Amino acid sequence: MYGLIALGFHVTYVVSSTVNFSQGSSVMLGAVLGWVFAVRLGWPMPAAFAASLLLCAAFGLLVERTLVRPFAARGSSAWLMATVAGGIVVDNAVLFTFGKEPRSFPALLTGKPIELLGTGVYPLQIVIPLVGLGLAAAFSLVLHQTRPGKAMLAVVQNADTARLMGINVRRTIALAYALSTALAGLAGLLIAPLFSVHSDMGTLFGIKAFAVAILGGIGSAPGVILAGLIYGVSEALITALFGSVYTQIAMFTVIIVALALLPQGLLGRAAVKKV
Repeated sequence: MYGLIALGFHVTYVVSSTVNFSQGSSVMLGAVLGWVFAVRLGWPMPAAFAASLLLCAAFGLLVERTLVRPFAARGSSAWLMATVAGGIVVDNAVLFTFGKEPRSFPALLTGKPIELLGTGVYPLQIVIPLVGLGLAAAFSLVLHQTRPGKAMLAVVQNADTARLMGINVRRTIALAYALSTALAGLAGLLIAPLFSVHSDMGTLFGIKAFAVAILGGIGSAPGVILAGLIYGVSEALITALFGSVYTQIAMFTVIIVALALLPQGLLGRAAVKKV
């Protein structure tokens, strides 16, 4: 789950050197839209998933066009605060329209728990990391083996040169933001049956996922997924052994220590600067 959300941070970073700090709101938006389509409107689950992801992607386009592009074009870092503010606006808009009461999401992949390493694991809890690993592998392959993927890499390396070579830089960056928020929306849809659906459900997930992205090396898709798996397992173990009171203290302390020892993250690489 954390790796899947962090993959969205990776996508925008490798294309535009920017990140969307309203990513947690995209998680919530995916879950809320899925609930509205599947429960309130009674749509079939595949149709509800498709419509939710399309609207999440549209939200990503809106974020890039209104909260990132105007500031990045001027060389300003104000997009940092703008995306944070945008996420707060969305969270509160959903609070006023959807309500503050948590809602139950229909179960996905119903079945008996599978015994794994002496504990019971539901099928959906196995599917989530498999989806994350599959998407990370697919994106890495597309990025390095296809013309559109190489165009994305060209944009972040030198946008002016990419533009002279016929690459539509603005469209490429907008596409990266749409993909990023769609990934976060997918994470929200997948975790919705495991958690209650409510307007602020994505806030903490977004913060943790950004920490995971930095820990894994935000420029590496396999790195952020690996860091997500490590973070999730470690968090569960600490909660089980010592209680939830110590979970956040221990996990963020470990992240600080890990980044002090590995500044580029688990699989990240230091940028090469030509002099």
